[in-house]
Amino acid sequence: MVLDLDHFAVPVGSLLAVVGHNGSGKSTLLRLLALLEAPTEGQVLLDGAPVPRRAAAAQRRRVTLVEQRPILFRGTVLDNLGFGLRARGIRRTVVNRMAGEIAERLGLSPLLGRRRHELSDGEVQRVAVARALAVQPDVLLLDEPASSADRAAAGALYRTLTAERAARPLAVCIASHQLEDAYRWADDIRALAEGRLSPVTPENLFRVDLPAGTGETKHARVGTIDLAVMTDRTGPAVLAVPPTDIFVSREALPSSARNVFTGRITRVAAQRPGVVHVTADVGIELVAVVTAEAARDLALAPDSPVVFSFKASAVRVF
Repeated sequence: MVLDLDHFAVPVGSLLAVVGHNGSGKSTLLRLLALLEAPTEGQVLLDGAPVPRRAAAAQRRRVTLVEQRPILFRGTVLDNLGFGLRARGIRRTVVNRMAGEIAERLGLSPLLGRRRHELSDGEVQRVAVARALAVQPDVLLLDEPASSADRAAAGALYRTLTAERAARPLAVCIASHQLEDAYRWADDIRALAEGRLSPVTPENLFRVDLPAGTGETKHARVGTIDLAVMTDRTGPAVLAVPPTDIFVSREALPSSARNVFTGRITRVAAQRPGVVHVTADVGIELVAVVTAEAARDLALAPDSPVVFSFKASAVRVF
């Protein structure tokens, strides 16, 4: 994947999330940041100092990348967690203590005696993250670290990262498809599209205050419109409207959708073959995804009228 970035920085002490579709350049960006690849143009800086095309071993040790499908070494989970520490000459008693501590924080203590073939994909990911944290890098890069984890394991992972950042100046950059986790745990979110930074994240996100009430459907004020949402939550929340769940038409059509908004198209952009993003001002800016064929059949073009419809159940709350 070709990246075309003027500038990209991961501040010390931050947790930065990079989101985007498959093929957007997330993994390539992480490999550049991990000093595993060198850019064809420009340079990578570490603490403000340029990194040579062949990074020194001391520089590489400060940055750790956990890839989406990590490989564990031979031996047990405990052996894996202690590998980097032993390589640094730390005594085995200290290694076992440190490995046990990080295992407990990530809920891996019951797995310390297991080997790779006895672990699920989600457990392998957590072991790889724990192995990376054990050596206390200055920069931690994670490629889809919770893609195979259940909600409890993902929560434990992100809470551990939060605690680690509070204890020392650790910079974390995560590439993820899971925008809900990114928005909940990250200090900042950057979106990549076709190798470039995008000003819009892949989904429509809105901070709201959900009213009290006992009904299944609530209405949250966003800009000049009210979004209908199915939730029992109250108070501050974030609403996400998946672009693929928005039905696009030129006029209002009979449907069970509780959210029906009329507006004008502000932008039509082909993002990848056969897929078109339609941005409209309907009192707020919303982005919908349609097929290229549908865009042609509806004659969707900037400044033309449009109706966006979606069900209350399509709105995600977190």
